[in-house]
Amino acid sequence: MASVLLVEDDPVIRARLIDVLSRHDHVVRSSPYGFEALREVTRQPPDAVVLDLGLPDLDGVDVLRMLRSISQVPVLVATARDDEAEIIRLLNAGADDYLVKPFSGGQLAARLGAVLRRSAAAAERSAAPETGPRDGAIRVGGLAIDRQARSVSLDGHELRLTRREFDLLAYLAERADRVVPRRRVLADVWRQSYVEEQTLDVHVSSLRRKLGERASRPRYLHTVRGVGIKLVTPR
Repeated sequence: MASVLLVEDDPVIRARLIDVLSRHDHVVRSSPYGFEALREVTRQPPDAVVLDLGLPDLDGVDVLRMLRSISQVPVLVATARDDEAEIIRLLNAGADDYLVKPFSGGQLAARLGAVLRRSAAAAERSAAPETGPRDGAIRVGGLAIDRQARSVSLDGHELRLTRREFDLLAYLAERADRVVPRRRVLADVWRQSYVEEQTLDVHVSSLRRKLGERASRPRYLHTVRGVGIKLVTPR
């Protein structure tokens, strides 16, 4: 059982989603307003937030950014905006996952469950005592990836990555110079067999931008058409 804060201004949709989440044994609080949701998070932190973007008082992306400044609570964004640039903007603002409207109650429950499981696993890893040296970074060329600190630097400069971008980059770095099939990446990093491949494309595109490269001239992230993705050591 998890506590969920649902931020949705449409009363009909809000009632339907409360019913869906309650039937999946979640304790649901709701708000139609962004400012009110931010107050709720500080007053009584939930285990997860389901955030609609079309709110009457604030744009949902602004709510997401403000939320990230005060909390690391997992956020699942519900949006009607499905273009790649907008999805990249959401992920960079701190979303853990997203659903494009319209979606079924089953999809919502499954995605939320996966987000909660990943959050719980991350919390366990953070609470575990250190068993090795702090400088146990994975190094690929000028990239240094510290799993314990969840930090990444490129040529000595720290990169600001979302949680999922970090997980994806670390996963590929551990398999450096090997092609990993797309479906394997989705299964191992997202731990959801039904994730759309566009989700992976969005994260790879965002990572490329932060690494300062383009798909047409990759340095680290290479796509092998029809096969998969690999993180290579630059020659």
